[in-house]
Amino acid sequence: MRIRYLALEVLRQLKNTRNLVFTFALPVVMLLIFGSVYGSGGQVDDSTHLPWLAVTTIQMGGYGAMMSALAQAFTIVNERSLGWNRQLRITPLSGAGYLTTKVAASLAVAAMSIVLTFGVSLIVFHTPLGVGGWLMAGLGLWLGVVPFALIAILIGQFAKPEFAQPLFMVTFFGLAIFGGLWVPLSIMPDWVSNVAQIVPSYWLNRLGQMGALGSGDALAPAVVLMVWTIALGALIVWRYRRDAARA
Repeated sequence: MRIRYLALEVLRQLKNTRNLVFTFALPVVMLLIFGSVYGSGGQVDDSTHLPWLAVTTIQMGGYGAMMSALAQAFTIVNERSLGWNRQLRITPLSGAGYLTTKVAASLAVAAMSIVLTFGVSLIVFHTPLGVGGWLMAGLGLWLGVVPFALIAILIGQFAKPEFAQPLFMVTFFGLAIFGGLWVPLSIMPDWVSNVAQIVPSYWLNRLGQMGALGSGDALAPAVVLMVWTIALGALIVWRYRRDAARA
């Protein structure tokens, strides 16, 4: 049943026009704009030592992957408001199975977004990065999506329908800015870079960059993202059990 429910979740996300725009279209459009304006000449970014086009591609890939996970928040809010969660509790699908399928669906759609963004970068700009660099960068971004799927679940569990949109926007903009997914942190004030060290989107971006370089200490991003995953997972389990007890 988990597999069937997962397939339905992925299909539902792919049918959602709003999700498609923010998860697939917008990262590609931003990549095309930034790449066309600033990506010629094979410039290398001084802070990452990667081709500028590769840095931008990883940023946009991370943005799309993050959005694919965060978009689950609206789905969960709607399901709770309609009583769908209560209906699921009388089916063979367990609470753990329900939450697991949400994370798995986010990972599945994130993989599609990353592949699409990387593919456009290669086809349109011929971004100078080896096959191994692309694979490891994509893997780093994909693995880093898990905390964002949990953030979406948490928003979905706590937010009421009328507050879901503003809460989502504050969360999304904060993660995008402090993660350096829109504007490189190297041109931001020092305090922004300092705060970014505790934000999961910063380490999502770093994992992608480390994968592209094929070097770097992956322990720091792994530890930070794992701490976020454990803390968010504990909150989600507590909230779900509380809702189940009320039902």
